Amino acid sequence: MSEAVVDPDRYTPASAPEPDLSPTPPTPLTPVRSWLAVTAVAVGTFTVVSTEMLPVGLLTPISQGLNVSDGTTGLALTLAAVVAAFAAPAVLVAAKRLDRRIVLAAMMVLLLVANTVSALAQNFAMLLVARLLVGASIGGFWAIGASLATRLVPERSVGRATALIFGGVSVASVVGVPTGTLIGEYAGWRVAFAAMAVLSAAVLVALLLVLPPLPPGRAVRLGEIPALLRRGSVRVGVVGLVLVIAGHFGAYTYVRPILEDVADLGPGPIGGLLLGYGVAGIVGNFVAGAYVGRGPHATLALAAGLLTAAVVGLAVAGAWTPGTVVAMAGWGVAYGAVPVALQGWMLRSAPDAPEAASAVFVTGFQVAISLGSLLGGVAVDAVSTSSVLWFGALLAGATALLAGAAGRRART
Repeated sequence: MSEAVVDPDRYTPASAPEPDLSPTPPTPLTPVRSWLAVTAVAVGTFTVVSTEMLPVGLLTPISQGLNVSDGTTGLALTLAAVVAAFAAPAVLVAAKRLDRRIVLAAMMVLLLVANTVSALAQNFAMLLVARLLVGASIGGFWAIGASLATRLVPERSVGRATALIFGGVSVASVVGVPTGTLIGEYAGWRVAFAAMAVLSAAVLVALLLVLPPLPPGRAVRLGEIPALLRRGSVRVGVVGLVLVIAGHFGAYTYVRPILEDVADLGPGPIGGLLLGYGVAGIVGNFVAGAYVGRGPHATLALAAGLLTAAVVGLAVAGAWTPGTVVAMAGWGVAYGAVPVALQGWMLRSAPDAPEAASAVFVTGFQVAISLGSLLGGVAVDAVSTSSVLWFGALLAGATALLAGAAGRRART
C-alpha cells in the first residue's frame, strides 16, 4: 500500500489525499463486530475515567474511614493523573510489538487489581498504591484506545467511532461518578470500589471477546514521542490542549462552590445542573464527532469559543437562575466536543504515528488537569471563588484564537 506524503504543518484537505491513519491494514470486520469492538473500548474508557474520578464523590467517607484529612485524601486523585501522564508513553514503548488487544486487556487487569486493593485498603498507603495502578491503567488504555477507531471502522465512520470512544468520559460524569457516590452513601465507599472492580472484570471479558487481533505496524520507540513535538502542527495542538484543558479544570474543579456562592443555589438544583451538564457533554461529544473529520481546527475553535462564552456567562449571570442554566448547558456541550477535536487534530498532524500522537495527547491532557486544578486553587485562595471562571475564559479564549489561526494557515 503506498503512503501519501503529508506536510503536517500545511495540510489542505481539498488538494492533498486523505492519509490512511491505520498503522497496519485493518482487520476485516462485519459492521456489527466493528461497532461492538468500538463499544467495548468506549465502556473501557467509561470504566477508567469513573475509577479515576471516584474519590471526588467519596472524599469525606474515605477520609473518615482511613483517618486522614480531606486534603490528604485529595492526593489520591492527583497521584493518578500524574502517573497517567508518564504511563501513556511508557506503556507504548514497553509494549513494543505486542498485540494491542492484549495490551488493552492488561490495562483492564491492572484496573481490576487497583479497584480490588482500594476496596480492601486498611490504610492510606494501600490506597495510594492502588491509585498508582489506576494511573498506569488510565495512561496505557487511553494511549492505545484513543487511536483505535481508525482500525475498527471504515474511514467514513471514524469520526463517529472516535466520538463514541470519547463519549465514555461524558457518560462517566453523568452516570459513573454519581452512581459510585450513591453506592458509597448507602453501602460504604469500599463497596463502590468493589462495584468498579466487577465492572472492570466485565470489560476485560468483553475486550477479549469482541476485539480482533490488533498487531502494531511497528514498535513505538521512546525517541519517537518527543520527536513529534518537532512538527509545528503537533506543537500548536499541544499548546491548545494544555490551555483549554487547564482552563476547563481550573474552573470546573470549583464549580460546586461557584454555584453555591455566586449563583446562590442549594444541593438539589446543583445536582440537577451537573446532571444537565453531563447530558449536554454527551451531545457535544457526538456533534463534534460528526464534523471533526472535515476540520479539527475549526471544531476546536468553535468548542473553545463556546466554552469561553459559557464560563463568562456563568460569571455574569450571578443569581439569575435561567442564565446559570443556559451557561452550564453551553459549558457541557463545549467541553464534550473538546477531546474529540483535540484527538482529531493530533491524528491529522501525525497520520504516520497515531499511537505516539495519542500518547502525546494523553500526557498533555493529564498534565493540564493537574496544572489547571493547581492554578485554579491559587486563584480561589488569592482572589475569589468566581475568579476561576475568568481564568478559564482567558485560557479557553486563547485556544479558540490559536485554533482559528492554525485552521487558516492549514488552508493556505
